[in-house]
Amino acid sequence: MKIINFEDIQSLAISPLECYKWAEEAIHNKNRAILPPKISMKPFDGVFCNVMPSIIPGKDGEIGGVKVVTRYPDRIPSLESCVLLMNVDTGEFLTLMDGTWITAMRTGAVAAHSVMLLAKSDFSVLGMMGLGNTARAALLVLSEKCNKELTVKLLKYKGQEEDFAARFSDYKNLKFVFVNTAEEMVRGSDVVISGATYLPSDVCPDECFGEGVLVVPIHTLGFTNCDLFFDKVFADDLGHVRHFKNFNKFKQFTEVSDVVNGVSPGREDDSERILAYNIGVSIHDVHFAASIYEKMEQKGLLNILPETDLKNPTEKFWV
Repeated sequence: MKIINFEDIQSLAISPLECYKWAEEAIHNKNRAILPPKISMKPFDGVFCNVMPSIIPGKDGEIGGVKVVTRYPDRIPSLESCVLLMNVDTGEFLTLMDGTWITAMRTGAVAAHSVMLLAKSDFSVLGMMGLGNTARAALLVLSEKCNKELTVKLLKYKGQEEDFAARFSDYKNLKFVFVNTAEEMVRGSDVVISGATYLPSDVCPDECFGEGVLVVPIHTLGFTNCDLFFDKVFADDLGHVRHFKNFNKFKQFTEVSDVVNGVSPGREDDSERILAYNIGVSIHDVHFAASIYEKMEQKGLLNILPETDLKNPTEKFWV
């Protein structure tokens, strides 16, 4: 079993557009995957450990994977994860891979995919809060995919907005505006993206959300009031949202994969208010990990990586 670390993945220089492609492929193939609900354990306030298994179709057979992601708010980085890949046909473990880069880029790519799929046709103003790596990844992918000028309103928080804007200083299609309150960030925005990992309550009242707005709360926090009056709610998987307290009050619910595959309509009118809950499902992580593994194999890089032997028994084991 090969060990693939963070630096190995970074050295591949995978482009934001390739991340978008991988996200789109994973979403398209969702109905061919086996996807149990993730297990989420929360031993302390603000701390979680999520275990996320799935089996996806691969180029040469099915690929199984398990992602484990933890969040400790006082740790740097607060989010850490790893992905274990397995050949389903043989049961062979292929790789234990760092999930830090994958978690950030696949989450951002999926958020960008929702914007491209569900935003109104002439969207040009984005409101953003929770300006960590996930939000950066979302804007990296979106700015290269949509290829038009965007005004991005950033909610001020401990100077993060300045660092965020500096990261995109070379992107001539992005204009940044700093705002002091969540209400300012939401009002007048065509798309609202939140990367906040902790919010104790909803961020602003109903009247802040104008016609045609798309809200993408990446970590599902801060916008539960929208559940009750938005025209449509989309998510990456029914099993991961059916326990939401307002699920039975959604006006209309659809999985994003059904829109991608032409089974159900997405946005039908530029006045519709739409909420996209991208919970984060392991088929995205496993698809990214399998694509990275394949890319490294094609480049001949697997041969120079460290390998570990689990020393499994080769004969029947009795206690």
